[in-house]
This record gives sequence, structure tokens and C-alpha cells, in this order.
Amino acid sequence: MANNDAVRVHALNKVFGNHAVLNGLSLSIGQGEFVALLGRSGSGKSTFLRVLGALDGQVTGQIRVPARRAIVFQEPRLFPWQRVMRNVTVGLPQTRSTREQALGALSEVGLDRHAQAWPRTLSGGEAQRAALARALVRDPQLLLLDEPFGALDALTRLRMHVLLRNLYERHRPAVLLVTHDVDEAILLADRVLVLTDGRISFDEPVSIDDPVRRNSPRFDALRASLLQELGIVQQA
Repeated sequence: MANNDAVRVHALNKVFGNHAVLNGLSLSIGQGEFVALLGRSGSGKSTFLRVLGALDGQVTGQIRVPARRAIVFQEPRLFPWQRVMRNVTVGLPQTRSTREQALGALSEVGLDRHAQAWPRTLSGGEAQRAALARALVRDPQLLLLDEPFGALDALTRLRMHVLLRNLYERHRPAVLLVTHDVDEAILLADRVLVLTDGRISFDEPVSIDDPVRRNSPRFDALRASLLQELGIVQQA
């Protein structure tokens, strides 16, 4: 792996029955790079993320990833019988140091006052923030996000975009965000990919000085290119 690469994948293959979901996929992600992965439904985006997260090992090819990885799914996946603090520290040694780190992570996502709350008392956005805190407390070198905001309402989703980008700027892990939302990919990532027929068919830097400004000509051009790559025809 090159010194500036957090992830390097070469000739990755994953087969379900007679269908090659990942077909000779090759990709590198630099240290501290935020990459968004788009693709049609069933294109293998989540499968690829699960492979990088060591949740699916039935593959061939070469994979190099950091030792410290964390995954945030679309559902918060909090244990309802454990309070928020214990959900954040699940799987970690229950030491004073761990609890202090967890409280710090909860503070970063604005949930320090909810450390002893039960998951059922949290809103959807709060529960997803708890899931982010659970990832942060592990100090990941690679953060994997599988459509983490797909189940949230539009306003909460926008707030989570700001939070995620701020957390990324503060901690600088390598990030792979799987999403169906073209605008979300452009607004959050430094580089956008499209997965087609098991391979990366589109790979472009975002290159927008202020990506929050949706009226940027570069935003419109990149959005049009991505929609075309995804087979979505825009109305004139």
C-alpha cells in the first residue's frame, strides 16, 4: 500500500450464484480522503462496503485496509436494553478511560446530556448521532457509512450533513460514504465514484471551493454527469 493510501483494492471479485456483484474492482482511497460511492440499486455498493468492513470475506482479489475501522449503517442499530453510553462503548473495555472517551464523542455529536438515556427516548436524528459517536470513540482510520441518513427527514438530514462534515474535518479519517443521493455525494465528499457492473465506471474529484453553494456551475456540471452515468434522464 502506498504511504498516502488508507485503502487499496485490486481485482476484487464477489459472486452470488452466477452473478458477479463485484467484477475485478480496483480502487484506492487516500488517508484523510472523503469518497462517496453511488450506483443503481443492486449494483454492489453495500456489498463492497461490507467487504472493506470485514463483514463479508467470500471474495477474491487483493484488499488492504487500516486496522481501525468503524461502520455506521442506515439504521442506528442501538441495543434497546442498554443506555446510550453503553451503546457507544459496546465491545470496548469498560474502563474509566473508555467512558471518558465515549462522553467526549457524545459531546462532539451534541448528545452528552443523553449519555444515560434509553434509545427509545431518542429521535431518529439523535439515534443516528449516537451511532456516529459509537464509531468516533474507536478513533477509526477508515469510517464506512452505508446510507446513514436515508431514513431521516429532509431537515434532519441536512443537519446531519453539517455534523458529519465537521466531524470529518476534525478527525480526518478516510471515509467511504455509500449513498443513492447525488446531491449528498457532491455536498459531502471530496471525490465521487459510480459503481456499474461491479466496477468503478466514474471517478471524479468534486473540486468545488464552497460545495454548500448549490448554484455553483461546477456543482451543476458534476451533478449532470453523475445523473447521466446513473442512467437518469433530466427533463429539459
